[in-house]
Amino acid sequence: MRTIVEKSMLGKAWVMECDIFEDNGGLIKNILACRGIKSEEDVQKFLSPSIKCYMPNPSVLQDMDVAAVVIADAIQKNQKIAIFGDYDVDGITSTAIFVKYLRALGADVIWHLPTREGEGYGLNQDAIKEIFDKGTYLLITVDCGISGIDEVKYAKSLGMRVVVTDHHSPDSVLPNADAVVNPKRVDDISQLNYLAGVGVAFLTLVAVNRELKLRGLGLDNSELMNFMDLVALGTICDTMPLIGLNRAFVATGLKVLGVRQNLGLRVLMDIAGIKKPSVYAAGFALGPRLNAAGRLDSAAPALDLLLTDNPLIANDLANKLHQMNQERIDIQNAIMLQATEMAKKCCESGHCSLFVCGDNWHGGVMGIIAGRLKDKYNLPSCVATRMDGVINGSGRSISGVDLGKIIHDALAAGIVSEGGGHAAAAGFSLNQENEEQFCKFLENAVREQLNGQIPAPQVVVDAEIDAGAANMRLVKKLSALEPFGQGNPEPMLVLNGAVLKYATVMGAGTHLRGTIGTSNGANLAFVGFNLVGTPVGNFLLDDANTNTKITMLGRLKENEYNGRINAQFFVEDIAV
Repeated sequence: MRTIVEKSMLGKAWVMECDIFEDNGGLIKNILACRGIKSEEDVQKFLSPSIKCYMPNPSVLQDMDVAAVVIADAIQKNQKIAIFGDYDVDGITSTAIFVKYLRALGADVIWHLPTREGEGYGLNQDAIKEIFDKGTYLLITVDCGISGIDEVKYAKSLGMRVVVTDHHSPDSVLPNADAVVNPKRVDDISQLNYLAGVGVAFLTLVAVNRELKLRGLGLDNSELMNFMDLVALGTICDTMPLIGLNRAFVATGLKVLGVRQNLGLRVLMDIAGIKKPSVYAAGFALGPRLNAAGRLDSAAPALDLLLTDNPLIANDLANKLHQMNQERIDIQNAIMLQATEMAKKCCESGHCSLFVCGDNWHGGVMGIIAGRLKDKYNLPSCVATRMDGVINGSGRSISGVDLGKIIHDALAAGIVSEGGGHAAAAGFSLNQENEEQFCKFLENAVREQLNGQIPAPQVVVDAEIDAGAANMRLVKKLSALEPFGQGNPEPMLVLNGAVLKYATVMGAGTHLRGTIGTSNGANLAFVGFNLVGTPVGNFLLDDANTNTKITMLGRLKENEYNGRINAQFFVEDIAV
């Protein structure tokens, strides 16, 4: 690892994890090499992420063949099938593709999404009894079920068959279902443990369809590809790494999303003002609106939107989700103010982790606020609400800390009553009297994983270039690395030799824009979001610093204005 800047104006170190330098013609391969993609074959697959290249035989997943036969039998015999999902985007899209597939085959299918506040995450016996009373023969879980030991046992006692498909970390004992498809099983050798729940669900459908084709049934494979917009959406919104098969899912899914064939998504895109599908649009415009229903009440309207073929219903549901998202933002902002004050005190005490808890906070925004605190303080963060003697919360983690494991260990220790998740995110419930014990357990576990060292604020840089090379030609080269997202971030660049020419405040007064000059006489426009009032913003806006040579950190992007397309640098930090 090489340090480029020891301490920037924002007090961060800029580091490169590898020390490879070539001219801009080799920049893409250099960036990929730093990300562990080095062989010519792997590079070509990465740059051309097709489903054909990345798609595995679904049978590589443990229990997949059994699951395919059980589901195909129920379809062929026209037995009622229930899909049990989750209230987030991953769970909603997982449910949607299963329901769409089964409906396309004329199968008898119903679905259930639990309410966040009433039922909580995962299977519950009341819902299972209700599903059974409707005549269900086969229960299929998507994006949940791996921790439902007692619930699966109950479903089986009623006489139902059960297939679990999930991607969350399992406990030491698996549910006694007819099949448990989860790439995180200790005996699974698929190496697909980076998939979202919707990715596991899609592979299950591929296996089921293959089994049905052997029986003279099933859909054409092209019809399965029509689900890729939903697979991409669930993968992005569950912040799964965009590597391997996920990269192919998202690259293909964004193309399908661009065709705008799903009526509900088409209407929602229009309301959100999305013209061109992207990872950003999916994660920060579509995702929050679909999530809003499950955060505030029931996720049913979001699923109904993805399933409907009625334009009037689609328009009504999309507008409802849009309004609910605004309500969610208002609630979130009010709680964020309180949570930030609590987090400051934790940081002042030298904690390696953050745990903040408030009375009667809305449980639907805990995960969002945890993510904001994690980003702000660079510490694993758990945010919870205290209500009627019970604490429910969500956590988001940093690189190097497996929060899902910590929550599972706390569950095994009897500190939390319910919990689960993966390395980057987790959810939990505990009795109020265990609050202090949980806080200490979290801090000790995080400190152990970090070897007692609070992470120093640093930024990993992908490339260091001369500011004169920051142009549209380079923007087009970098676009070969798309789609960007978790596990494949947009390249972070250091521009050397920039000369500050001009800067001014724009927008609501928190953002700035300006121009830098380069050694080859060219000018490059830049923008900086939320930099006004920071040391960076103060320096750039000070007229006394005009014509000062600076080093800039940020991302190079395409900017379209008045029909003209130019390169623009999105500055995040500077050094002088």
